[in-house]
Amino acid sequence: MKKILIIGSGAMGAAFSIPLIDNSHKVTLTEPYNLKLLKILSLKKFHPALKINLPKKLVIKKFTSDILSIKWDLIVIAVSSIGIDSIGEYLKNFKKTTPILVLTKGLKLDKNKIITMSEQLKKSNKKLNISVLKGPCLAKELSRKVKSYTVVANKNIKIAKNIGNIISTNFYRTEYSNDVKGVEFSSAIKNIYSMIIGSGQGNNTSSALFRKSVEEMEYLIKFFKGKKETVYGLAGIGDLYVSAVGGRNSKMGEYLGKGFTFKQAKKKFMREDTIEGADLAFEIAPYVFKKISNKKVPLMIALLKAIIKNNKLKINY
Repeated sequence: MKKILIIGSGAMGAAFSIPLIDNSHKVTLTEPYNLKLLKILSLKKFHPALKINLPKKLVIKKFTSDILSIKWDLIVIAVSSIGIDSIGEYLKNFKKTTPILVLTKGLKLDKNKIITMSEQLKKSNKKLNISVLKGPCLAKELSRKVKSYTVVANKNIKIAKNIGNIISTNFYRTEYSNDVKGVEFSSAIKNIYSMIIGSGQGNNTSSALFRKSVEEMEYLIKFFKGKKETVYGLAGIGDLYVSAVGGRNSKMGEYLGKGFTFKQAKKKFMREDTIEGADLAFEIAPYVFKKISNKKVPLMIALLKAIIKNNKLKINY
């Protein structure tokens, strides 16, 4: 039995506790920001986003810096990309060699370069023992034990496999990669390409856009020093498929394909929804416009212009 801390009690953080408890680990789920959600979880152990009762053995607490002083066998970070900075501050003076597993997806623009979530954390503390977990794993399905597959990445593949042994179950399978950067970039930019695929006028169009999206993703992963074969794994086309066939990003793409601007679609149809691809677009657009050839990634450029400038989406099929 391992002692595991999960930071972030949103849908994925809570769902991730399910396979861990199935493996008889002692799991503590903490929440640093959303006190309303924390109160609901503490009183009822019912997760409003997942719409399930969480395991009785799950310990639920408010996250504080003191929690990090406890001896953990694994620390899991499942906050939003916006919250990754403050978690980095908490880990600034963390001196233990405890493995840290980052579930958070996203990229940051940092002093004229784009960095990943793990790189953002290491800005605070270069000695952190960080692995990342990405792939086509919907939180609602994982929480209901629908068979799911994901990839754990670390430059030291032995560390990745050790984590896999802790978290894997008969319904939650893990693969491994040493291409940390490729895995993180793939899992982030697929949100943009799922909007592009969603904008197709029909299945025939979306299929062609899917193929062209994969081609652009391969170029971008190589541009950012990842391995192109990573695009063809779970963090690439695996995650892209899940996002393209359903979800908020592809739904927004559908509205853009019908001629709505981003602001119109957000206000009229998706006012309360977080669109991860749009958030990422605002983050990375300044870099992409300046540093990457429009001819190499025309789909991404078209989507970024539609989001950032609030123009109608124009893609030359």
